Amino acid sequence: MTTALDGRRNLLRAFPKDREFRRFFPGYTVSLLGSAMAPVALAFAVLRGPGGAGALSWVLAARTGATVLVLLAGGVAADRLGSRRVMLAADLVRFLSQGTFAGLLLAGHPPLWAMLVLVCTGGASEALFNPALTALIPRLTPPEQLAEANALLTLARSATSVAGPALAGLLTAAVGPGAVLALDAASFGASVLVLAGLTVRLPVAAPGPSLVADLRTGWTEFRSRGWLWATCVHFGLFNLLVWAPFLVLGPATAAQRLGGARSWGLVLAAYGAGSVLAALALLGRRPRRPVLVATAVTIGFALPSAFLALGAALPWVCLGAVVAGAASAVNGALFDTAEQRLIPPQARARVAAYGSLGAFALGPLGLAAAGPAAALLGSRTVFGFGALWLLAATAAVLTVPSVRRN
Repeated sequence: MTTALDGRRNLLRAFPKDREFRRFFPGYTVSLLGSAMAPVALAFAVLRGPGGAGALSWVLAARTGATVLVLLAGGVAADRLGSRRVMLAADLVRFLSQGTFAGLLLAGHPPLWAMLVLVCTGGASEALFNPALTALIPRLTPPEQLAEANALLTLARSATSVAGPALAGLLTAAVGPGAVLALDAASFGASVLVLAGLTVRLPVAAPGPSLVADLRTGWTEFRSRGWLWATCVHFGLFNLLVWAPFLVLGPATAAQRLGGARSWGLVLAAYGAGSVLAALALLGRRPRRPVLVATAVTIGFALPSAFLALGAALPWVCLGAVVAGAASAVNGALFDTAEQRLIPPQARARVAAYGSLGAFALGPLGLAAAGPAAALLGSRTVFGFGALWLLAATAAVLTVPSVRRN
């Protein structure tokens, strides 16, 4: 009882005092919960149609492709127009597109072309929203409480990543995917209302003579910081060599020797639990060199793949997932704080867009190549290579002077 009460007190103390952040946080959390529910409903909605798994592949690829293509434009828009305006427009579009998708599902089964258009719209809107969010947070909270704000946002992402899919599974089975997507649309509506009510004044960058000039300025800011491009390359190759094979080959391994879908669900739940626990532990803590700590903890990402490579039993794989989830939360919160403190305000969104593009652009290639690589080399070899590469790569990135300094 005392421990729970102390935990609630620590959580309350960690909340930034700025009224605008306190208004923003609940709306953002509701939106995150809806977004965490949507993939489950989307998958079952597509699989119920005539295209089956092939159609689902097209839909997922279309959404990811739209996100990647629009990221850089999203960064420019946020720096030119102001983060709040861009986020407001993005969530309004997502409210309309998800609402339309839900309506089509409730009325019957939409054609594949309609689903592709709607998921592309949602993916493009996400690409507008995320770089703007990175630039917005420093304007909603005092500098001395920026670390706490990012820890709270990480906690919200972690908690909703656990609760959302579980809730979506229950609701999809009970009332169908259309109703779940309607709830997701409503969550974007809630975010729109909160963003519209924010009164924070955001300075915007003086527009360059062209979009290309603005992109060039953002690229100059990005590449001039060794810690930024080194960690970006690190994450890009991580997604290609470690995370993509884990997502593709992990479920297959669970089906073959760990007990099937239920066991894989436990692994993912363990990852989410580790992320939640680490986000809670971060509250009130401000490492002096956040980039160094954020990079060092990426070693934990190797554990799930290492245990799978060794043929370990389910409890060990779950333990590795807990550590990896914790590392993800620590890395995300500390790296966001470092970016927001060290990047000039007028270029934050563009720099964040370049970072996201570099980190995730190779992900689809990794997802496509994981199966053929496993067929050629064996899943355990692919897992083992990824784990060993990550250990070596983390050590290499830690030799970069600006990573160690910041």
